[in-house]
Amino acid sequence: MSNHVEPEDSRLDPGLRAVLSERRQLINLAYRFLGSLADAEDVVQETYARWYAMPEHRREAVAAPGGWLTTVASRICLDLLGSARARRERYVGEWIPEPLPDRMEWISGPEATGDPADRITLDESVNMAFLVVLDAMTPAERVAFILHDVFHYSFAEVAEIVGRSPAACRQLASSARRRITAARSTPAAATTHRADLVRDFKQAWAAKDIEALIGLLDPDATTIADGGGLVSAQLQPVTGGAAIAHVFADVAGRAPDLTILERTVNGQPGLVAQQDGVTVSVLAFDFEGERIKHIWAVRNPEKLRPWTAG
Repeated sequence: MSNHVEPEDSRLDPGLRAVLSERRQLINLAYRFLGSLADAEDVVQETYARWYAMPEHRREAVAAPGGWLTTVASRICLDLLGSARARRERYVGEWIPEPLPDRMEWISGPEATGDPADRITLDESVNMAFLVVLDAMTPAERVAFILHDVFHYSFAEVAEIVGRSPAACRQLASSARRRITAARSTPAAATTHRADLVRDFKQAWAAKDIEALIGLLDPDATTIADGGGLVSAQLQPVTGGAAIAHVFADVAGRAPDLTILERTVNGQPGLVAQQDGVTVSVLAFDFEGERIKHIWAVRNPEKLRPWTAG
């Protein structure tokens, strides 16, 4: 991602500072729409390119630059979501949203994703389970729901962006909300206990303790891996606690030098697997009751670039 001037720079023209200050909001919005930080960065870059491609007198005539930028970025995302199905058909194996680290753990150095102002605000609207449900929605449902329920835009504002009536956008958001409710697990354990479950899973995985792994997993648990055709990964979901336990024990047996670290993944307790100090997999979890219900293992190296190397 290209460098840009800090929005807080007092030397900037107030109008320019106001425009640049929207960058973090746009990154947060686009990531939730697309589930990909790389795509979100591209969308924001294209949005600013369109802004600066306008003649100066047209930019000066925009009463609310932030609203203009949000509208343009949302419409770009809507177009991308519309073509995502065709792109997914060419994707090798399962597609999982790009995992995000805690804001204190973003990689530094020449491979950095950039400015701290571009970092995603981590809340429940970016946990992996939520993003997976969003990905199953129609593009219009997803955009209407995120704009209204997550970013608190009015349905009149959503209608202007989506190109439908406010009543239609209300229905889209309501449909999306029903999807979220239907997919929601039974109440999970408290955050501290979720962290304990993940820690116990890490220890059982490292020890190749199949019985311990089975005890931590819901009998109907599922694991989905995303290698993107670039690295080895299960091409189909693995279902059932016993089957999953054997898969993870096998991975540990084939990679004795694997280092497993507890990390925050999309705002939730997760794990990072490293070999020779390089992150090779990021695991996100979802829970039901006192057990682990879903595991998403992202191995595609193109989706791991925000993660620390140590």
